[in-house]
Amino acid sequence: MVDGSTKVAVVQRPPILLDRGATMAVAVDAVAEVAAAGAKLVVFPETFIPGYPAWIWSLRPGDDYALAEDIHTRLLAASVDMTSDDLQPLRKAAAEHGVVVVCGIHEREGMFSRATLYNTLVTIGADGSVLNRHRKLIPTNPERMVWGQGDASGLRVVDTAFGRLGGLICWENYMPLARYALYAEGVQIYVASTWDNGDTWVSSMRHIAAEGRCWVIGSGCALHSRDIPESFPSRNTVFPNPDTWINSGDSVVVAPTGQIVAGPLRDAYGILYCDLHADASSALHRTLDVAGHYGRPDVFSLTVDRSPRHPITFT
Repeated sequence: MVDGSTKVAVVQRPPILLDRGATMAVAVDAVAEVAAAGAKLVVFPETFIPGYPAWIWSLRPGDDYALAEDIHTRLLAASVDMTSDDLQPLRKAAAEHGVVVVCGIHEREGMFSRATLYNTLVTIGADGSVLNRHRKLIPTNPERMVWGQGDASGLRVVDTAFGRLGGLICWENYMPLARYALYAEGVQIYVASTWDNGDTWVSSMRHIAAEGRCWVIGSGCALHSRDIPESFPSRNTVFPNPDTWINSGDSVVVAPTGQIVAGPLRDAYGILYCDLHADASSALHRTLDVAGHYGRPDVFSLTVDRSPRHPITFT
């Protein structure tokens, strides 16, 4: 049982694309800001550090190969190696302000000297410890030229002082079995960090809230062309329109009834705040519990292999 309400914050601000240190500083400043406003949970969007690879949707596989390679080389250098504690500034901020942080990152397994990147959602506890690391199971379309496939070792829910917290990344939220895996673990606060946006996406957030009887925090990647750094390779070629929203954002918070209670924040930067009560999620399971009394374990079953993938070893 969780007593009282919890203020949550959804940060919809631009990263400093391809700059880990500068983007980390943006995140650290945001943690301090939302903590001062009383928030106990702060959520950042998909691969916020060092920014979603928006260029993949416009570069051509053949003609733009050399440019794509140049950009990817910079992305590798700016990605997060958790074994080297590249997240230390954000972990320190979480502990200093007593805030739980959920943040999307480009993760690189530096300890194995490998160059494969993962789209990872990290949950940092209010004491600065890493509570969970979930790697996106299936990169979407051209994303497969950027990230490898994740495993289910992080497909789980963690306990916090304000409720059971879990999350999926972008179109993982369209995977019914992935959602069900979180429902089955009793998720009360469900984070959906994403690059997607628009009415269909927002409708999906409402559906998930109603289906799972959980709070849904949709954290979107708003990005305007003017915020692409001048140092970005062939900036004007990749992002030719100097005055357009590359992504509208559409961050939103939905109650377990399926009703929107904050947002969507569209074509704008800012922070959404919302007070939520995790026990509202539990109470609403009286009428619908898809992994409980409304399920049919005699008809359906789900097996999740949560064993982590290990690098190949040679003997």
